[in-house]
Amino acid sequence: MTPPARLPLRRDTQDKVIAGVCAGIARRYGLSPTVLRLAFVLSCVLPGPQFIAYLLLWIVIPKDTRGW
Repeated sequence: MTPPARLPLRRDTQDKVIAGVCAGIARRYGLSPTVLRLAFVLSCVLPGPQFIAYLLLWIVIPKDTRGW
């Protein structure tokens, strides 16, 4: 039995709040976009480069033009 094909990692242009990074990652891994966004916001109270990582992902992950 072959595993199901995974969707490519793309920024979601339809279910986006800022740039679609969290929605795209959530779609790729089968997670809830709301839960992933909440985890990101909560992680921002911890020290670390969360905002820089988000900006880099915004630049690196291509925009989804197909509208999955």
